[in-house]
Amino acid sequence: MQNITACDGAFAVVPHPPLTYLPPRRTAPAKPLRLTDIMETLAQGHDLAPDEARDAFAGLLDGDLAPAQAGALLLGLRAKGETPEEMGAAVTAVLERAVPVPPVQGTCIDVVGTGGDAKSSFNCSTAVALSLAGLGHKVLKHGNRSVSSRCGSADVLELLGIPLDVPPEEVPHVLERENFVFLFAPRYHPSFKHVMPIRRELGVRTVFNLLGPLVNPARPTHHFLGVARPEHLPLVAGALARASQGQGAVVHGAGGYDELTPLGRASLMFVRHGTTRPGSLDPADYGFASCTEQDLAVSGPEEAALRLRELLRGGGPEPMRDTLALNLGFALYLLGEEGAESLDPARGFEARRMHEAMTRARQAVRAGAGGVFCHA
Repeated sequence: MQNITACDGAFAVVPHPPLTYLPPRRTAPAKPLRLTDIMETLAQGHDLAPDEARDAFAGLLDGDLAPAQAGALLLGLRAKGETPEEMGAAVTAVLERAVPVPPVQGTCIDVVGTGGDAKSSFNCSTAVALSLAGLGHKVLKHGNRSVSSRCGSADVLELLGIPLDVPPEEVPHVLERENFVFLFAPRYHPSFKHVMPIRRELGVRTVFNLLGPLVNPARPTHHFLGVARPEHLPLVAGALARASQGQGAVVHGAGGYDELTPLGRASLMFVRHGTTRPGSLDPADYGFASCTEQDLAVSGPEEAALRLRELLRGGGPEPMRDTLALNLGFALYLLGEEGAESLDPARGFEARRMHEAMTRARQAVRAGAGGVFCHA
C-alpha cells in the first residue's frame, strides 16, 4: 500500500517505486501459476505480492484461466479493493501483449476518462484532444466505442470522418502530419479477447474498467485522465506513477464526472517523477459559471457529433464551451509544467500559470482551434 508523507503540512507527496511500463521482452513465469495460493490470498482479504499479481494477470490475458477462475480473480480483487501495485501489474501485463507501435518522438499527450459516470455527456475529452492538436500539440488518443455515454470517442470520431484504422507502423507519421492519431483499443489489445466474455457475464465493475486510460500502446509522455469515482483517484494515479512515462494528472469532476465540470470543485492528483500529490480546482476561480448536468448531456450519436462540430468551430452551448475550455486549460497547464517551485500547497499547482492556461484555453475555444478536424 502507499506511504503518505506530509509536505509542509499541507499536501502529501507520495513516492512510488517505478514499474517497467513495457518490458523489452515478455518472459514466462519461473514456475507454474500458483492460482490456488492467489485465490486464498484474495479470499483472506490480503493484497497480492508483486509476483502473484504478475502471474495472475499473465494467466488471465493468455487465456490460461477457466471462466470460473477468471471471474473469481476479478471479483476477489474488487471485493478486497485493488491496490496501485496490482493495477500496475495489470498495466504491465496488458502492454506486454499489446500490438507494438514504433516510438514517437517528442512531447505528446492522451486525454481520456475511464467512463462509468453514466452521464450521457458530450464528448469532452475528444473535443479537448482535437483542440490541443489544432493548437499544435501532439495527441495520441486511445479509446473505444461507447460504454456508459451516448456516444464513445470512436463513435463520434467516425462520424467526423477521422480514421480509426491507422496501422501501427503509420502512427508516428500520421501524428507528425496531423498532430492527432486515434488508437482504437480493440485493434491494439488482442489479449482482451480472453477477458471480455468474463466481464460481460459478470456485469459489474472490475479492474479492467479502469485500465483503458493507462494502457495506451503508443506510450504518450503526458496523461490527462479522468475517473468517475473519487476513491479511484489514488488507485489510478498510483498506477500511473509506476509507469516509466507516468506524468500528468488524474481528475474527478464535480457531479460525479470523469472530467472537470463547471458544476463545482474537482479533486485532482498530479503525477510527476514517480510521485503523486493531491489538489483541487474550483472552476469559479477562473470565471466559469455553474451549470446543470442536463446542460452537458446529449441525446445520442447524432447530437454528440453535432455538438462536437459546433464546439470545435467556436460555437455550441455556453456550458459545453465552458467545460471544453476548463479541461483544455488544464491540459495546457500539464503540458507546460516545468517544476514545483511556486505550488499552492492547498491546491497542488502553480496558481498564476493555471490562470494563464485557462485564459489561453478560452481564447482557443472561441477561435475554433479544433475546427480543422471537422472533415464530415
